[in-house]
Amino acid sequence: MVRRVLLTIVTLVTVAIAAVTLWAWTPDLPRRALEAKYLKQPGDMMDVGGMRLHVRDTGPRAAPAVIMIHGTASHLQSFDDWATGLEDSFRVVRLDLPGHGLSEPDPAGDYSDERSIALLVALQDRLGIARASMIGSSLGGRIAWRFAADHPGRTAKLVLLAPDGFASPGFHYGKAPDVPLFVGLMKYFLPKRLLRPQLAAAYADGSKMSGAILQRYHDLMRAPGNREALLQRMRQTVLDPPEPYLKKITAPTMLVWGGKDRLIPLSNAQDYLRVMPDAELVTFPDLGHVPQEEAPARSLVPVRAFLERP
Repeated sequence: MVRRVLLTIVTLVTVAIAAVTLWAWTPDLPRRALEAKYLKQPGDMMDVGGMRLHVRDTGPRAAPAVIMIHGTASHLQSFDDWATGLEDSFRVVRLDLPGHGLSEPDPAGDYSDERSIALLVALQDRLGIARASMIGSSLGGRIAWRFAADHPGRTAKLVLLAPDGFASPGFHYGKAPDVPLFVGLMKYFLPKRLLRPQLAAAYADGSKMSGAILQRYHDLMRAPGNREALLQRMRQTVLDPPEPYLKKITAPTMLVWGGKDRLIPLSNAQDYLRVMPDAELVTFPDLGHVPQEEAPARSLVPVRAFLERP
């Protein structure tokens, strides 16, 4: 009798585990299907610096250039509305970082900031852009200010949206972060229902994140190799103290921050202003980590005015 009860319990547990596994199992999506859905034209896939990158280049070719760099686990479409609002007067270039969106993973597996900066140089050369304003969000902000510090002659202006870079809980200078084992499971399990709260945390009001945006994030994170690339980028993130880099920046700089940013709080802006006293700070008290998605028209107004300023 006891053996029969135990066998029943084991069977039920096994069935429950199998059911949960089947529900959560999230395989990669075919690259061809993703390109059919999210690639505007075949020419947007470019060979840059030995990698296959997804790039959108819109607006007048002779106009001042602006390069937009997205954040972690994001993609160039996160700047869709800003690009539309600028491309009447600017040449707007957006790219998916390697292992993000439709850009293929780095064949060398190198996701360091140095590699990203070298790619931006190669992209400017590929497109014939001698100098551009850089707009970076979060991770893209860190890459943008590192680029501006290393290549002042190639940087016209700098717009940083809640940029990453200063040490914070779990991220220390000179040391790669510990990536918990369960985070690695996302390579196999990434149900959309569980992804939503993670993405919604970037908004002040998570309910404003549309189903279409959630679907796009979920789809593009399932591009072949993207989840492994994301994990490798996290494991390879070794922060250097930002001050020596920030002090080298000569480009006019604007910081843009949401007052309800729960990922990189507004208080972090003071770290930048302490080192860059001439930088401008624009805040949106009611917005979160991605103002370009949450309130694109309103958040673009001061950014456009800054870019247009002589």
